[in-house]
Amino acid sequence: MQPAYAKIAKDPRFADLVSKRNRFAVALSLIVLAVFSAFVFVAVALPGVFSARIDAGSAWTWGLIAGWLIQIFAFLITGVYTLRANGEFDPAIRSIIAEATK
Repeated sequence: MQPAYAKIAKDPRFADLVSKRNRFAVALSLIVLAVFSAFVFVAVALPGVFSARIDAGSAWTWGLIAGWLIQIFAFLITGVYTLRANGEFDPAIRSIIAEATK
């Protein structure tokens, strides 16, 4: 009898799932890289943008707002991955494992 992990590795649904999950993770990673790179670019190339006050009498700067927005973006992008992993990837892998361990 073949071990369960060997059956799982040979299952075409598993290879498809791994490929789909990797493409999704790479796409999200590239989006995050683009957002972070844009933040760094603006901070280095256009420092006046982030040091500019939102309002003349305000202590708040656009850099502070941008930093908070990046934190919120990171939280949301993590949620996007988690929702898809829990809703699509995890049930699929459970099904593949259940079949392999029969």
